Amino acid sequence: QLQASGGGLVQVGDSLTLSCAASEGTFRRYAMAWFRQAPGKEREFVSGINWRGGSTDYTDSVKGRFTITRDNARNTVYLQMNNLKPEDTAIYLCAASTSSLMIPGTDTLDYNYWGQGTQVTVSS
Repeated sequence: QLQASGGGLVQVGDSLTLSCAASEGTFRRYAMAWFRQAPGKEREFVSGINWRGGSTDYTDSVKGRFTITRDNARNTVYLQMNNLKPEDTAIYLCAASTSSLMIPGTDTLDYNYWGQGTQVTVSS
């Protein structure tokens, strides 16, 4: 089970850190990712990280502003979000690829285990 938390209502330029806690230690062996879904839009890849944390990927719109990390001792993946913009407003969901150590891709179909979302709202 994946439990996302850390969302909230912030102002433009503020920062937030999202957390995704896994209930089982087996998740430390899986690639993980954050996706987001805004109202009326498709779910989109935000960032991914391989099982050890040494390889990461970001969608272009968040590069330089967001940082994904993981602490396998705590079975937790983080998304540090800086300089937030109104277009970052969405429900953020964490996902795991239970068949891959490396980042399998940026499509929702590349991930087979999903947690519930946490709402991030950036107000201008």
